[in-house]
Amino acid sequence: MARPAIVVALPQDEASPVAAELREAGFPAITVTAPDQLEALLASRDDVALAILDGETDFDQSLEYYGLLRDDGRSIPALMIVSHRALEQLVSRQTSSSSEDEYLTRPYSADSLRWRVEAMCIRQASVDDGSGQVKLDGDLGAERWGHRATLIALFNPKGGVGKTTIATNLASALQLRKGLSVLLVDGDTVTGHVATSLGIDGVRTVVDSWRDELEGGPIESLAELASAHASGMSVVALTASPLHTEILDPTRVADAIDAARRGFDFVVVDLHPSYSPLNLAIFERADRILLPVTPDVPAIRAAVQLTDVATELAIRDRLALIVNRANSGVSVADMEQTIGMPAFGQIRSGGLLFVRAANEGRTVIDMFPKEKVAGDFDTLADRLLGAPVEGPAQKAAFSLFSRQKAAARA
Repeated sequence: MARPAIVVALPQDEASPVAAELREAGFPAITVTAPDQLEALLASRDDVALAILDGETDFDQSLEYYGLLRDDGRSIPALMIVSHRALEQLVSRQTSSSSEDEYLTRPYSADSLRWRVEAMCIRQASVDDGSGQVKLDGDLGAERWGHRATLIALFNPKGGVGKTTIATNLASALQLRKGLSVLLVDGDTVTGHVATSLGIDGVRTVVDSWRDELEGGPIESLAELASAHASGMSVVALTASPLHTEILDPTRVADAIDAARRGFDFVVVDLHPSYSPLNLAIFERADRILLPVTPDVPAIRAAVQLTDVATELAIRDRLALIVNRANSGVSVADMEQTIGMPAFGQIRSGGLLFVRAANEGRTVIDMFPKEKVAGDFDTLADRLLGAPVEGPAQKAAFSLFSRQKAAARA
């Protein structure tokens, strides 16, 4: 089965390298320079999977292209190439769009664009690797191909706040308590230990797969790489070593995670505490970015910094504060006031429960299901699912502002 045709409607200096890259990957790349050319092309071919359009050089012409993609009952996705500044204008002027449309901001490489095209075609179940049609995420049935998982990223620029603990136990709660299909991704390329904490040894990582692919090996989806945990969730790691990770192109990684959303109900990604290009690429795709914060000044300061950065990145509305060890240290109310957002979830101190579970390669959800801390994760899962919840009041904690006010009164 041949790969689908891709329309390239970009300025000449971009169209040539992009088309060459796509053709090398096996896609029939067809360049057009005017709307009438695209109209004639669409009338003569029925294998066009998507069109790559320019959103800046001649914006009105690009809108004409876009309209043709929707004429005569067609619904061909568009990959619009824009600058960060032009993106806002494009979104405001576009009167209709498909949920499959995507944007790629300049500057970009032809290689990164090709991987974006791959991901978009995979989501349409259109890519062929030479041995027949590639089924996204292994042997999943066609009824799941139209499904799109909720993508949850866990991030704090400060380490030691319980990101991995929350990621593994939240994923387990969604899988075991809510009966959902979950892919847990260890996106920490430096200190990641998701697989280790879950007792999964000898995992085949994304780095392993992509290196093999360069040597002629098969193209593997994240679901095909993932290891099965006893809880039922699937677990995949980007790498087992912080060295030689240059193959992990941020856009390609984000595309691979995005493509995996077709086979699960939730994708949970544990990220390294840094503002790396990889993390920024995943931020763009995430539906919700959970911000775990412990009740101590350094962690709170890091969270305040993140809210400022998130505003600049236009992802502030996706941040959700998770107060970890909520029954100790600075009070939740004071943390909410300092950070400037309400707590989306609260996880009480688990003491040795987390240690004992990790030593067994398990989570507190399946090892200690009746403990109150397991109930906290159950409540957090309900919040993510949109269910109205009323969690029990947490134990009163040290109040930073109350002490300051008392001192002032004295």
